[in-house]
Amino acid sequence: MSRRFAWPNMDGRTGTGLLPPTMTPLLQVQDLHVTYTSSAGRVSLALAGLSFDVHRGETLGVLGESGSGKSTLAVALLRLLPENAEVQKGAVLFEGLDLLQAELRTLERIRGRRIALIFQEPSLALHPTIRIGDQIGDVLAAHESLTEGSLRQKTLQLLAEVSCADPARIADSYPHQVSGGQQQRVLIAQAIACGPSLIVADEPTASLDPTTQQEILSLFRKLRRKFNLSLILITHNPALLAGLADRLLVLYGGRAAESGPTERVLASPQHPYTRALLQSMPRQLNGITRRRQSRLPIIPGEAPNLEVLANGCRFETRCAERMELCSKREPAAESVSEGHTVACFKYGG
Repeated sequence: MSRRFAWPNMDGRTGTGLLPPTMTPLLQVQDLHVTYTSSAGRVSLALAGLSFDVHRGETLGVLGESGSGKSTLAVALLRLLPENAEVQKGAVLFEGLDLLQAELRTLERIRGRRIALIFQEPSLALHPTIRIGDQIGDVLAAHESLTEGSLRQKTLQLLAEVSCADPARIADSYPHQVSGGQQQRVLIAQAIACGPSLIVADEPTASLDPTTQQEILSLFRKLRRKFNLSLILITHNPALLAGLADRLLVLYGGRAAESGPTERVLASPQHPYTRALLQSMPRQLNGITRRRQSRLPIIPGEAPNLEVLANGCRFETRCAERMELCSKREPAAESVSEGHTVACFKYGG
């Protein structure tokens, strides 16, 4: 069966059409399970059976609260999990190669060159005592044989590409000498340095003011069109995904609650968690922002304890629409429309 997909048209705009069933996804995540083990020996299941695809030129938005498994997913894709984490089951196929089974030498050639990861906090991701130009140059030197002059020239070109004002000054600066927005642009310059096919961006605007957030999102749009990039954009804020992500994957407790075309999911969320999450976000009403004294709805209860593996739906204890069945077993993903799936007993399962 064909499904809806958005791709760059010849004029650079995004169009929607049918994806031929023969087109192989760039990235295929299959039944991914990841656990963490505490110093006391307690095991938490952070990702539980996660599966999704990303096609060439496509942007996938990954949405969820803190603790939903978003950052674990980002590092698991490139086998960068901390020592106390382990992939228990699953596959991560990139251009047909299972990265979870690949030799370390092969994986090192892919990291940075074919897949790039942008970490959440730029002030922590950048080395404080190394000049910015040298840090970008290190990424280039790891994958390309360039002279010192060529490294400098390409570094300045990359900084200009990500809209850094005065690239030479930025290159010669230390991270603390530039703004948070410029630091984030530096991370993006590192990410695109070797022409990757896929960029995974983990909360890339979380520490930025609203104006700079929009500038960074516009930069992602520009780079995606120019280089036909695939993106996985991870965030807790659904407003950042509208107009940028083609599809949306909503995580809760390490599981996929809902998945589908972004516009459809945001306009008509079907899972009780997705609806509750969207309702708890500030929005504009008739072009006027809610008054400060207006209280936003909250999701009652707490995120699930991942050390306790309940039999039922992980959202059950917080769900206003829960049924008796919800506490007994985990619902399977059900199709509610073309390309739109929901893991909720309201739709079967």
